[in-house]
Amino acid sequence: MATKYLNPYTDFGFKKLFGEEASKDLLVDFLNQLLPPQHQVAELSFKNPEKMPGTAKERKAIFDIYCKNVNGEQFIVEMQKAKVKFFKDRSLFYSTFPIKNQAQKGGWSFKLLPVYMIAILDFVYDEQEEAAKFRRDVCLKDQDGDIFYDKLHFKFLQMPLFNKQADELATHFDKWLYFLKNLENFDHIPAILNEPIFQKGFEIAELAQLRPKQLDDYQKSLLEYWEVKNVMDTSFEEGVVKGKEEGLAEGMAKGKEEGLLEGMTKGKEEGLLAGKYAIAKTMLADGEPLEKIIRYTQLSAEQIAALNGTRK
Repeated sequence: MATKYLNPYTDFGFKKLFGEEASKDLLVDFLNQLLPPQHQVAELSFKNPEKMPGTAKERKAIFDIYCKNVNGEQFIVEMQKAKVKFFKDRSLFYSTFPIKNQAQKGGWSFKLLPVYMIAILDFVYDEQEEAAKFRRDVCLKDQDGDIFYDKLHFKFLQMPLFNKQADELATHFDKWLYFLKNLENFDHIPAILNEPIFQKGFEIAELAQLRPKQLDDYQKSLLEYWEVKNVMDTSFEEGVVKGKEEGLAEGMAKGKEEGLLEGMTKGKEEGLLAGKYAIAKTMLADGEPLEKIIRYTQLSAEQIAALNGTRK
């Protein structure tokens, strides 16, 4: 069965749902499930990500959001779909940008606006299963557990640890988590999510609504997503590097006979193929349907079936 809705963990899907002017009401509704009563969002605006530090690839799924509550008090939310490697370090590093950007010229008193860093994680970082927590709310505390500084907060959501089914959803926040975790696998709007805010979310996420260029960008984003996911789920990174190195070495050797350019081209192609096989292996292990694996990797059904001899 063809996928009807986009994957919200991809950079493209995450931005489509939460990072565009047309979806501001979705973002406000979601943030207000996470933020404390005094910082419920009444209005918000996005800071131009192209003017933020870091590479374009790094910043495209990170949003600095300037918010106001009903009393006009300002605060900042940095929201990101965190990647696997060194995510705590990344979170701390990127949280410094909305802090430093508040600096003012002249006689500034150093008074800062509150900053919330929210990360949606499609992986589990807790090494000990018994200590794993779906949600972590972190702030600076002293040795007695008392809050030392109340203007910098981190909120981490380990989405694989959220396992509630439709009949177990008790809160609006539960519904949001259920929506995000299962969106790509829905083929219709479930009754529990049949309310205006989620109806709009489904409409935005429907692949049939995307223009050809957007669909192409989404497919590229999907491939990037599976590459990153492989780093965590398998020895993908090592395998891809090895595949590229072996392919390049073979290509270089062959280049002596057939011409250096032709040999190097072959090496790169074989390295890329090794990466696609690694992605396909992880998707098979996750129980993904054959049609989806073909679409994401562009491998043939025969190539995929040969990986384990069972999927046809």
